Amino acid sequence: MKVFVIAGEPSGDKLGGALMAGLRQLVPDVTFLGVGGDDMSVQGLDSLFPMSDLSVMGLAEVLPRIRLLRARIRETAAALARAAPDVVITIDSPDFCLRVLKLARAAQPALRVVHYVAPSVWAWRPKRAARMAPLVDHVLALLPFEPPLMHAAGMSCEFVGHPVVAEQRATAADVAQFRAGHDGALVLALPGSRRGEIARLAPRFGQALALALPQTARVVVPTVRAQADFMRAQVAKWPLHAEVLDDSTTKRAAFAAADVALAASGTVSLELAANDTPMVIAYDMAPLTRFLAQRLIKLDTVTLVNLVSDTRAIPEFLGHDCQPERMAAALRQLLDSPDARAAQHSAMSLSMARLGQGGMPPGLRAAHSVLRFMASQAGDGPAPAP
Repeated sequence: MKVFVIAGEPSGDKLGGALMAGLRQLVPDVTFLGVGGDDMSVQGLDSLFPMSDLSVMGLAEVLPRIRLLRARIRETAAALARAAPDVVITIDSPDFCLRVLKLARAAQPALRVVHYVAPSVWAWRPKRAARMAPLVDHVLALLPFEPPLMHAAGMSCEFVGHPVVAEQRATAADVAQFRAGHDGALVLALPGSRRGEIARLAPRFGQALALALPQTARVVVPTVRAQADFMRAQVAKWPLHAEVLDDSTTKRAAFAAADVALAASGTVSLELAANDTPMVIAYDMAPLTRFLAQRLIKLDTVTLVNLVSDTRAIPEFLGHDCQPERMAAALRQLLDSPDARAAQHSAMSLSMARLGQGGMPPGLRAAHSVLRFMASQAGDGPAPAP
């Protein structure tokens, strides 16, 4: 079995590595070609070029590299045509992957295509799924409410679980060691993982924490290694002391040990939920982006824990509401109110259960879905569950 797989971001590389491991477990003679990073290389992928060539986000970052990106699109599509794989699996990164698929479909209309990570049509850009449908046959969804939306656009789709449920957790000993010597509240501050987010949110987070917390509180700021120096420079301006962490083991312990967190909107809410850490969510964007988002977003919440649990237990402060005083009031309530924390614990537990915690690992579940899809295409079995 020959699989051509494409990932363009570190998060996609992690998904790809787990999926490839699952396929290798089910089909030992599988071979892989395509584009990916370190996790996928461990599973036997010799990437066509460094995945970092594709890991750019935002108009300002893309424009200087547009010629390289176009060349990589053509190069990937040509390699795909030469490989004539049994199936193509594209992982997130729709701007790159769908352009490759458009060229590949033109040359090979019968190509079997699976896309991993459904587009967020439930939140905004509802027509994206319809535009994807002519290029993609089957979708692997991370969230349980996404399959009907993909079916409506004309693609088969299965919920395969979110990778957060399979991520490594800190041990009780790690937590005890991290908390040793400190009896006050332990608070996480997570103002984003990209430089622009950090620059926009970190000053407000620092002010909110200073307003909300007693002097005995310990504030910890986990961050990605690539942004650690910039984060330290921002945190140094805060009106209270905070520790910046960029070591993965220590960060895991901090997530598990924390009493509450103030975090930027995103998948970090699920990481906090997996560690049963109550949270306040906040986010803001550049003025033009905020203006457009307010007109495109269709929901009354963007926090994934709220959406998956079908509650509104997690307070969020978005756009104009992303103000230090409002965030501080929510943090104080969370620290002071057992009822508020209990509501969050319930919502977080329900979210993890609905995302597949305790069941088959998402990578293996995704591999089974790919094989069911291929069997249905070959007439050897039923189509994936609608």
